[in-house]
Amino acid sequence: MIVSPTGFKDLVILEPKVFGDARGYFMEAYNRETFLKSGIDIDFVQDNQSRSSKGVLRGLHFQRAPHAQTKLVRVLSGSVLDVVVDLRRSEPTFKKHFSLEISAENKKQLLVPKGFAHGFVVLSETAEVLYKCDEFYHPEADGGVHCQSLSIDWKLPADMLLLSEKDRNLPTIENAKFEF
Repeated sequence: MIVSPTGFKDLVILEPKVFGDARGYFMEAYNRETFLKSGIDIDFVQDNQSRSSKGVLRGLHFQRAPHAQTKLVRVLSGSVLDVVVDLRRSEPTFKKHFSLEISAENKKQLLVPKGFAHGFVVLSETAEVLYKCDEFYHPEADGGVHCQSLSIDWKLPADMLLLSEKDRNLPTIENAKFEF
């Protein structure tokens, strides 16, 4: 597994070794020993999966402390632009964002540490996204930042973005409540 830094503390890109032949491919998407050897010690407790059509934008979401989550994000089919925003006030990257195209084809994964808002937009006709979490979902800790309250290039025209009512009503980054 190749672990690449992003310029944001603890936010890393993971690229598994893929073994392909005429039958298809095989890869280890997660191996606790491999992660530990790379300095990543996380106990995942929940997997979440979504299927969405082109233009669906989910996010930017987070859970507040004490239920903040680290997520390991990957795409099973299709392609997404995965975006995170650093909400850790003590970091020089506070309120800055990072984006990465993740697809079933490139097999990249993004390890999103606690203290980041996370979201993605579907670039392909459909996409299935799977992410592991190190904390269970707690509705009372649910938080978010409106996806258009930062200067993020979502790679699609604004009129193509499909948001849930919940996401349309998220606060701007200036009005969001978070303690990281």
